[in-house]
Amino acid sequence: MKTTQIISALFAGIAAATFSTSVMAVDVEAAKELMKENKCSQCHALKDKEKDAPPFNKIAGKFKGKADAEEKLVKHLTTSPKVKLSDGSEEEHKVIKTTPAKDVVQIKNVIQYILSVQ
Repeated sequence: MKTTQIISALFAGIAAATFSTSVMAVDVEAAKELMKENKCSQCHALKDKEKDAPPFNKIAGKFKGKADAEEKLVKHLTTSPKVKLSDGSEEEHKVIKTTPAKDVVQIKNVIQYILSVQ
């Protein structure tokens, strides 16, 4: 095999891998609407202001650059883990409700929006 054929095959492989990876564009309005429906802002502020729970920009900073961020946040929003509130008390985090139920695409859209908050 000639060098040019090897390089061409390499580029073809990279292009196939790039285009087969699904990169989801964030639908900001859909994310905001779902968060409003689930009353996320009762406990979380968008930026800087501490309520009962950390603001979304602080959550985004905590997960920035971590490969498993989306996976951990999907689990967090779908399994009702115990969370510590700002007053030190604990409660179960509410499961995000979607239509249809447990729609991972909608949940991941919310997560990508949260991770984009700076």
